[in-house]
Amino acid sequence: MSNLYVQSLHVHPVKSVAGIAPDAVAVEPWGLAGDRRWAVIDVEGAIITQRQQARLALASARPLEGGRVALSAPGMADLIVEVPEAGPLEPVVLFGKKIETVVAARTAADWFSAYLDLPARLVHLDDPAVRRPVDPDYALPGETVSLADGYPLLVTTLASLDALNALIAEGDHPEEGPLPMNRFRPSLVVAGAEAWAEDGWRRVAVGDAVFRGVRECGRCVVTTTDQVTGERGKEPLKTLARHRRIGKSLAFGRQLVPVRLGTVRVGDEVRVLE
Repeated sequence: MSNLYVQSLHVHPVKSVAGIAPDAVAVEPWGLAGDRRWAVIDVEGAIITQRQQARLALASARPLEGGRVALSAPGMADLIVEVPEAGPLEPVVLFGKKIETVVAARTAADWFSAYLDLPARLVHLDDPAVRRPVDPDYALPGETVSLADGYPLLVTTLASLDALNALIAEGDHPEEGPLPMNRFRPSLVVAGAEAWAEDGWRRVAVGDAVFRGVRECGRCVVTTTDQVTGERGKEPLKTLARHRRIGKSLAFGRQLVPVRLGTVRVGDEVRVLE
């Protein structure tokens, strides 16, 4: 029997905003149910993430029944945002590519504009089944993704985080470690694996679901952002650049695409099929 199991699950309803850690969640073709269906955009229609606004880390979003979302942030009154009714589609830009979305109520725009101190709006991905394909260089026909950076899910392992933190402790900025897993904003966190074992996972079963391991996850400046304070450092990118460069990526974690849907739960056995 496998010693691998799901240590935690993570859903981030609003891109780049803190989310929740449920005990169980359904797997949809484009990711975990409710994950990254909302995003904040600027006046040009570009999606704002922690890359541009580290302060987003301090806000949080909780999914509610029917796809609604409850927003909280320091200094702000809580706000519940309804799923916008079907209407004119708003093209937004993520990594230079356009995605059609629907704009949320003005109250959500006012809330994020006040919190970030810049003009902003909140948008909703109404139909992920048709709005955004996975990168064709890695996708199978018909695979789609939410407003995640590129793939439906990200898996990380506790052993890899421990190994990375050991390397940070030996590096130039040991005072920045150890880093918590929330720096990497995973979907699934797996316990019981050997460090970096996920690099080779090509097909993985978790609970009722099966996933295809696509590629390593290249990390960016978001991982240097303390998710509690919003302050930036140099790690883990300095250490990843020294020890975990895979092609052009500074790699931590593995991107997954669902191939069989179901429900995943904390404690579920993780079976590496290929």
